[in-house]
Amino acid sequence: MKSIPQYLLVEPYYGGSHKAFIDGMTHVVEGEFTLLSLPARKWKLRMQLAAPYMAEKIIEATRKGARFDAMVTSTFLDVAVLKTLLAQKGIAIPLGIYFHENQFAYPTRPEDTDRHQFAAINCTSALCADAVAFNSAFNMESCLGGIRQYAQKAADFPMPDIAGHIRAKSVVLHPGLDYSMLDGKIAPKNTEGRPVIVWNHRWEHDKNPQTFFQALFELDERGADFQLIVLGESFRHQPEIMHQAKEILASRILHFGYCRDKEAYSSWLRRGTIVVSTAIHEFFGMSVLEAVRAGCRPLVPDRLSYPELFPRRYRYANGQLVEKMAELIDSNAGITPTEARALTDPYSWNRGEKSYSDWLRKLRGV
Repeated sequence: MKSIPQYLLVEPYYGGSHKAFIDGMTHVVEGEFTLLSLPARKWKLRMQLAAPYMAEKIIEATRKGARFDAMVTSTFLDVAVLKTLLAQKGIAIPLGIYFHENQFAYPTRPEDTDRHQFAAINCTSALCADAVAFNSAFNMESCLGGIRQYAQKAADFPMPDIAGHIRAKSVVLHPGLDYSMLDGKIAPKNTEGRPVIVWNHRWEHDKNPQTFFQALFELDERGADFQLIVLGESFRHQPEIMHQAKEILASRILHFGYCRDKEAYSSWLRRGTIVVSTAIHEFFGMSVLEAVRAGCRPLVPDRLSYPELFPRRYRYANGQLVEKMAELIDSNAGITPTEARALTDPYSWNRGEKSYSDWLRKLRGV
């Protein structure tokens, strides 16, 4: 009788894309999964201090008879500390780390004076893990490039090829998406036939709302005919441009705010015709893919992870945003259901199940 694989999932930041990833993987991959998690907040403290906490939980579970064939964690855990603490108790579990992001390529602000220590934790975590997976080739290459530059700082002693060692055990595994809330429903497009622009990203500086709304202000002054739906998660401290946009573009706004309810969120996406990204950081692009699945034509930067996801006709170069948006508004160019599925199907969990199963099988040495 074939035994069922036993997996331990260690996630110090169980929310957002990290939660969606775990929930999706455990739904489609064969095995029994045990989750150790902490709420999705205070990510810096998670990277610094979650490992001792998680190690104690694993040690306690092992004392009670728990056995795991492999464990998977994210970059918000210091793998080197975790593995050392477990090894002191004679516990050796093959560990795979999944990079949703990396601190080498994450855009920083002048006040982020501690950013180097978190990049260093990414480096040592990847070095000590038994297997490494990245959610995009852009994520992998930017991380390995950052590690290579970081290692060069050791100019007064010879360093091994850390980046090469990590690359040898690394793969790209796009995260799967669940489109069930978006499929099989008629999109309630705007009855006036006016283009509806969607912005469904986090209200934070790395998603660059400043550039997006400045472009809309210019189009508004030109008299371009469009309406606007603004979604995405907001936080206590919001970019000032969000308040300005809500006032300046008030007559064009159909919705402006976070939708906690997934059905309501999906319904708003289905009303859109164009989804735009102006991100200065994007290691994958889940929000854009969700909007495309709902029937929005993507307009994304010709950089970051987007060249992996979308053909050139859906991308814009630096300095082209306003004109590209104006063209789409004037032509009211949409996207057909067939096009939407062709762009988004490769990133569904149904397509990714085999890749993840193979990765986990290799991790546990089968």
